[in-house]
Amino acid sequence: MATPDSRQKLDHLTAQLDALGEVLARLLDENRSLRASQEQLMGERAALLSKNEQARSRVEAMILRLRSLEQNA
Repeated sequence: MATPDSRQKLDHLTAQLDALGEVLARLLDENRSLRASQEQLMGERAALLSKNEQARSRVEAMILRLRSLEQNA
C-alpha cells in the first residue's frame, strides 16, 4: 500500500517525466527544423558557389579578350 510520502514522490517523478517528455519533443522539433534550415542553406551555398564560378570564368574570358585586342592593336 502506498504511503502519502511515497505517493507524493511518485507524483513528483511523474511530473518530472512529463516535463522531460515535453523538453524532448521540443528539442526534437527544433533539431528537425535546424536540419531543414541547414540543408536549405547548403543548397543556397552550392548555388552561390556555382554562380561565383560562372562569373569568374566570364571575367577571365573578358580579360583574355581584352589582352588579345590589346596585342592586335
